Amino acid sequence: MRIIISGSGGFIGSALVHSLAQMGHQAVRLVRAASSGGEEVGWAPYEQKIDPSLLEGADAIVHLSGESIAGRWTAAKKARIRTSRMQLTGFLSKTVARLNKPPEALICASAIGYYGSRGEEILTEESRPGTDFLAQVTEAWELATTPASEKGIRVVNLRTGVVLGSNGGSLAKMLQPFKFGLGGILGDGQQYMSWISLTDVVAAIQHAIEKKTVTGPVNLVAPNPVTNLEFTKALGRVLRRPTIVPLPGFMIKMLFGEMGQALLLGSTRVTPAKLLETGYEFKHTELEDALRAELAR
Repeated sequence: MRIIISGSGGFIGSALVHSLAQMGHQAVRLVRAASSGGEEVGWAPYEQKIDPSLLEGADAIVHLSGESIAGRWTAAKKARIRTSRMQLTGFLSKTVARLNKPPEALICASAIGYYGSRGEEILTEESRPGTDFLAQVTEAWELATTPASEKGIRVVNLRTGVVLGSNGGSLAKMLQPFKFGLGGILGDGQQYMSWISLTDVVAAIQHAIEKKTVTGPVNLVAPNPVTNLEFTKALGRVLRRPTIVPLPGFMIKMLFGEMGQALLLGSTRVTPAKLLETGYEFKHTELEDALRAELAR
Protein backbone atom coordinates (compact mmCIF):
# COMPACT_ATOMS: atom_id res chain seq x y z
CA MET A 1 0.00 0.00 0.00
CA ARG A 2 0.99 3.63 -0.53
CA ILE A 3 0.44 5.48 2.74
CA ILE A 4 1.08 9.21 3.14
CA ILE A 5 1.98 10.40 6.65
CA SER A 6 2.12 13.91 8.10
CA GLY A 7 4.04 14.39 11.33
CA SER A 8 6.34 11.60 10.16
CA GLY A 9 9.33 13.01 12.03
CA GLY A 10 7.58 12.93 15.39
CA PHE A 11 7.62 10.38 18.18
CA ILE A 12 4.72 8.30 16.79
CA GLY A 13 5.17 9.17 13.11
CA SER A 14 8.77 8.03 12.87
CA ALA A 15 7.93 4.69 14.51
CA LEU A 16 4.99 4.24 12.14
CA VAL A 17 7.08 5.00 9.04
CA HIS A 18 9.71 2.47 10.13
CA SER A 19 7.12 -0.23 10.82
CA LEU A 20 5.26 0.30 7.53
CA ALA A 21 8.50 0.14 5.55
CA GLN A 22 9.46 -3.10 7.30
CA MET A 23 6.11 -4.57 6.25
CA GLY A 24 6.77 -3.70 2.62
CA HIS A 25 4.44 -0.72 2.33
CA GLN A 26 5.41 2.55 0.67
CA ALA A 27 5.48 5.10 3.49
CA VAL A 28 5.50 8.60 1.97
CA ARG A 29 6.31 11.51 4.28
CA LEU A 30 4.19 14.66 3.99
CA VAL A 31 6.73 17.35 4.89
CA ARG A 32 7.26 21.10 4.56
CA ALA A 33 10.56 20.80 2.70
CA ALA A 34 10.38 17.78 0.42
CA SER A 35 13.44 16.28 -1.24
CA SER A 36 13.48 15.28 -4.88
CA GLY A 37 12.97 11.61 -4.01
CA GLY A 38 9.69 9.72 -4.27
CA GLU A 39 9.35 9.09 -0.52
CA GLU A 40 8.38 12.68 0.34
CA VAL A 41 5.54 15.00 -0.63
CA GLY A 42 5.85 18.71 0.11
CA TRP A 43 3.16 20.97 1.50
CA ALA A 44 2.83 24.40 3.14
CA PRO A 45 -0.17 23.75 5.40
CA TYR A 46 -0.40 27.15 7.06
CA GLU A 47 -0.34 28.78 3.62
CA GLN A 48 -2.76 26.06 2.44
CA LYS A 49 -0.56 25.04 -0.47
CA ILE A 50 -0.08 21.53 -1.84
CA ASP A 51 0.01 19.80 -5.20
CA PRO A 52 -3.11 17.56 -4.98
CA SER A 53 -1.84 15.31 -7.75
CA LEU A 54 0.85 14.02 -5.37
CA LEU A 55 -1.89 12.63 -3.12
CA GLU A 56 -3.88 10.96 -5.90
CA GLY A 57 -4.23 7.20 -5.60
CA ALA A 58 -2.87 6.84 -2.06
CA ASP A 59 -4.41 3.95 -0.15
CA ALA A 60 -4.52 5.93 3.09
CA ILE A 61 -3.39 9.21 4.61
CA VAL A 62 -2.33 9.32 8.25
CA HIS A 63 -2.39 12.86 9.67
CA LEU A 64 -0.34 13.25 12.87
CA SER A 65 0.85 16.86 12.64
CA GLY A 66 0.11 19.35 15.40
CA GLU A 67 1.61 21.76 17.92
CA SER A 68 2.79 20.05 21.11
CA ILE A 69 0.47 20.64 24.06
CA ALA A 70 3.41 20.53 26.49
CA GLY A 71 4.41 23.85 28.01
CA ARG A 72 2.61 26.68 29.79
CA TRP A 73 -0.64 27.54 28.02
CA THR A 74 -0.25 31.21 27.29
CA ALA A 75 -2.77 32.85 24.96
CA ALA A 76 -0.26 32.52 22.11
CA LYS A 77 0.39 28.84 22.89
CA LYS A 78 -3.34 28.10 22.96
CA ALA A 79 -3.77 29.82 19.62
CA ARG A 80 -1.00 27.69 18.07
CA ILE A 81 -2.59 24.53 19.49
CA ARG A 82 -5.99 25.42 18.02
CA THR A 83 -4.65 26.53 14.65
CA SER A 84 -2.34 23.56 14.14
CA ARG A 85 -5.20 21.15 14.69
CA MET A 86 -8.20 22.77 13.07
CA GLN A 87 -6.54 24.62 10.21
CA LEU A 88 -4.15 21.87 9.12
CA THR A 89 -6.73 19.11 9.48
CA GLY A 90 -9.40 21.12 7.70
CA PHE A 91 -7.07 21.96 4.81
CA LEU A 92 -5.97 18.34 4.37
CA SER A 93 -9.54 17.06 4.66
CA LYS A 94 -10.83 19.48 2.01
CA THR A 95 -7.90 18.64 -0.26
CA VAL A 96 -8.45 14.88 -0.20
CA ALA A 97 -12.21 15.39 -0.66
CA ARG A 98 -11.50 17.07 -4.01
CA LEU A 99 -9.21 14.35 -5.38
CA ASN A 100 -10.22 12.31 -8.42
CA LYS A 101 -8.86 9.21 -6.69
CA PRO A 102 -9.16 9.92 -2.96
CA PRO A 103 -7.67 7.59 -0.35
CA GLU A 104 -9.85 4.85 1.07
CA ALA A 105 -9.09 6.14 4.57
CA LEU A 106 -8.03 9.31 6.37
CA ILE A 107 -6.59 8.38 9.76
CA CYS A 108 -6.37 11.53 11.85
CA ALA A 109 -4.79 12.13 15.23
CA SER A 110 -7.06 13.15 18.08
CA ALA A 111 -6.77 12.79 21.86
CA ILE A 112 -8.55 11.53 24.96
CA GLY A 113 -8.54 15.18 25.98
CA TYR A 114 -11.89 15.09 24.15
CA TYR A 115 -13.48 13.76 27.36
CA GLY A 116 -12.02 16.27 29.82
CA SER A 117 -11.33 15.31 33.44
CA ARG A 118 -14.04 12.87 34.53
CA GLY A 119 -12.81 11.24 37.77
CA GLU A 120 -13.55 7.52 37.94
CA GLU A 121 -16.17 7.51 35.15
CA ILE A 122 -15.44 4.79 32.58
CA LEU A 123 -15.35 6.39 29.14
CA THR A 124 -15.95 4.83 25.72
CA GLU A 125 -16.18 6.33 22.25
CA GLU A 126 -19.88 6.97 22.94
CA SER A 127 -19.22 9.20 25.96
CA ARG A 128 -20.02 12.91 25.72
CA PRO A 129 -17.22 15.46 25.29
CA GLY A 130 -15.82 17.51 28.16
CA THR A 131 -16.01 21.27 28.48
CA ASP A 132 -12.42 22.44 29.17
CA PHE A 133 -9.94 23.91 26.69
CA LEU A 134 -8.54 20.59 25.44
CA ALA A 135 -12.00 19.05 25.10
CA GLN A 136 -13.23 21.99 23.03
CA VAL A 137 -10.13 21.93 20.81
CA THR A 138 -10.33 18.18 20.29
CA GLU A 139 -14.02 18.25 19.43
CA ALA A 140 -13.37 20.95 16.80
CA TRP A 141 -10.29 19.01 15.59
CA GLU A 142 -12.43 15.97 14.84
CA LEU A 143 -15.12 18.07 13.17
CA ALA A 144 -12.45 19.44 10.81
CA THR A 145 -12.40 16.02 9.08
CA THR A 146 -16.05 16.42 8.01
CA PRO A 147 -15.30 17.31 4.34
CA ALA A 148 -13.52 13.96 3.91
CA SER A 149 -16.27 11.90 5.57
CA GLU A 150 -18.95 13.70 3.54
CA LYS A 151 -17.04 12.69 0.40
CA GLY A 152 -17.34 9.05 1.47
CA ILE A 153 -13.77 8.65 2.68
CA ARG A 154 -13.51 6.45 5.76
CA VAL A 155 -12.34 8.76 8.55
CA VAL A 156 -10.82 7.48 11.79
CA ASN A 157 -10.15 9.87 14.69
CA LEU A 158 -7.47 8.42 16.96
CA ARG A 159 -8.22 9.54 20.52
CA THR A 160 -4.76 8.82 21.84
CA GLY A 161 -3.85 8.46 25.51
CA VAL A 162 -0.46 8.62 27.25
CA VAL A 163 1.93 6.88 24.86
CA LEU A 164 4.75 4.93 26.51
CA GLY A 165 8.04 4.88 24.62
CA SER A 166 11.61 5.56 25.66
CA ASN A 167 12.44 7.97 22.83
CA GLY A 168 9.72 10.56 23.26
CA GLY A 169 6.38 11.47 24.75
CA SER A 170 5.56 11.71 28.45
CA LEU A 171 7.59 8.69 29.55
CA ALA A 172 10.86 10.04 28.19
CA LYS A 173 10.37 13.22 30.24
CA MET A 174 9.74 11.16 33.39
CA LEU A 175 12.79 8.93 33.15
CA GLN A 176 15.47 11.37 34.31
CA PRO A 177 13.92 12.39 37.65
CA PHE A 178 12.90 8.79 38.35
CA LYS A 179 16.43 7.54 37.66
CA PHE A 180 17.73 10.00 40.26
CA GLY A 181 15.18 8.85 42.81
CA LEU A 182 13.09 11.99 42.44
CA GLY A 183 9.98 10.31 41.06
CA GLY A 184 6.76 10.51 43.02
CA ILE A 185 3.01 10.81 42.74
CA LEU A 186 1.40 13.90 41.23
CA GLY A 187 -1.19 15.54 43.45
CA ASP A 188 -3.03 12.88 45.45
CA GLY A 189 -2.16 10.19 42.87
CA GLN A 190 -5.79 9.10 42.46
CA GLN A 191 -6.28 10.57 38.98
CA TYR A 192 -6.57 7.99 36.20
CA MET A 193 -3.99 7.72 33.41
CA SER A 194 -5.11 6.01 30.21
CA TRP A 195 -1.88 4.72 28.72
CA ILE A 196 -0.77 2.69 25.69
CA SER A 197 2.59 1.35 24.55
CA LEU A 198 4.19 2.82 21.45
CA THR A 199 4.24 -0.71 20.02
CA ASP A 200 0.44 -0.90 20.30
CA VAL A 201 -0.04 2.62 18.94
CA VAL A 202 1.79 1.71 15.73
CA ALA A 203 0.05 -1.65 15.39
CA ALA A 204 -3.37 -0.14 16.12
CA ILE A 205 -2.88 2.55 13.47
CA GLN A 206 -2.03 -0.19 10.98
CA HIS A 207 -5.18 -2.03 12.14
CA ALA A 208 -7.20 1.15 11.47
CA ILE A 209 -5.68 1.46 8.00
CA GLU A 210 -6.40 -2.14 7.01
CA LYS A 211 -9.69 -2.86 8.81
CA LYS A 212 -12.55 -1.23 6.91
CA THR A 213 -14.94 -1.64 9.83
CA VAL A 214 -12.87 0.81 11.87
CA THR A 215 -14.42 4.26 11.49
CA GLY A 216 -15.10 7.40 13.50
CA PRO A 217 -13.60 8.00 16.94
CA VAL A 218 -11.29 5.27 18.23
CA ASN A 219 -9.83 5.29 21.74
CA LEU A 220 -6.13 4.55 21.33
CA VAL A 221 -5.50 3.31 24.87
CA ALA A 222 -4.73 -0.02 26.54
CA PRO A 223 -7.59 -1.93 28.23
CA ASN A 224 -6.35 -1.30 31.79
CA PRO A 225 -6.01 2.37 32.78
CA VAL A 226 -4.27 2.98 36.11
CA THR A 227 -4.14 5.72 38.72
CA ASN A 228 -1.11 7.99 38.87
CA LEU A 229 -0.15 6.24 42.12
CA GLU A 230 -0.19 2.84 40.40
CA PHE A 231 1.76 4.22 37.44
CA THR A 232 4.38 5.80 39.71
CA LYS A 233 4.92 2.60 41.70
CA ALA A 234 5.14 0.48 38.52
CA LEU A 235 7.72 2.77 36.90
CA GLY A 236 9.72 2.82 40.14
CA ARG A 237 9.80 -1.00 40.19
CA VAL A 238 10.88 -1.22 36.56
CA LEU A 239 13.67 1.33 37.07
CA ARG A 240 14.48 -0.01 40.55
CA ARG A 241 14.28 3.46 42.02
CA PRO A 242 12.38 4.88 45.02
CA THR A 243 9.21 6.89 44.43
CA ILE A 244 9.04 8.99 47.58
CA VAL A 245 9.14 12.58 46.28
CA PRO A 246 5.54 13.69 45.63
CA LEU A 247 4.66 16.84 43.71
CA PRO A 248 1.65 18.41 45.46
CA GLY A 249 -1.26 19.65 43.41
CA PHE A 250 -0.80 23.28 44.40
CA MET A 251 2.84 23.16 43.22
CA ILE A 252 1.77 21.68 39.87
CA LYS A 253 -0.78 24.47 39.40
CA MET A 254 1.81 27.08 40.35
CA LEU A 255 4.53 25.66 38.07
CA PHE A 256 2.45 24.64 35.07
CA GLY A 257 -0.81 26.56 35.31
CA GLU A 258 -3.79 25.35 33.28
CA MET A 259 -1.68 22.78 31.42
CA GLY A 260 -0.67 21.12 34.70
CA GLN A 261 -4.26 21.07 35.93
CA ALA A 262 -5.47 19.40 32.72
CA LEU A 263 -2.64 17.02 31.86
CA LEU A 264 -1.06 16.14 35.21
CA LEU A 265 -3.98 16.33 37.63
CA GLY A 266 -6.89 15.57 35.31
CA SER A 267 -8.45 12.10 35.55
CA THR A 268 -9.50 10.34 32.34
CA ARG A 269 -10.42 6.64 32.60
CA VAL A 270 -10.80 5.50 29.00
CA THR A 271 -11.40 2.04 27.52
CA PRO A 272 -10.61 0.91 23.93
CA ALA A 273 -14.10 -0.40 23.16
CA LYS A 274 -13.94 0.03 19.39
CA LEU A 275 -10.48 -1.48 18.97
CA LEU A 276 -11.58 -4.57 20.88
CA GLU A 277 -14.88 -4.79 18.98
CA THR A 278 -13.03 -4.72 15.63
CA GLY A 279 -10.66 -7.52 16.61
CA TYR A 280 -7.49 -5.69 17.59
CA GLU A 281 -5.27 -7.81 19.86
CA PHE A 282 -3.12 -5.78 22.23
CA LYS A 283 0.56 -6.59 22.59
CA HIS A 284 0.62 -5.01 26.06
CA THR A 285 -2.43 -5.00 28.32
CA GLU A 286 -0.62 -4.60 31.66
CA LEU A 287 1.32 -1.46 32.52
CA GLU A 288 4.43 -3.02 34.01
CA ASP A 289 4.89 -5.37 31.06
CA ALA A 290 4.54 -2.43 28.67
CA LEU A 291 7.09 -0.36 30.58
CA ARG A 292 9.62 -3.20 30.62
CA ALA A 293 9.16 -3.88 26.92
CA GLU A 294 9.39 -0.24 25.82
CA LEU A 295 12.34 0.62 28.04
CA ALA A 296 14.23 -2.45 26.77
CA ARG A 297 14.21 -1.10 23.19
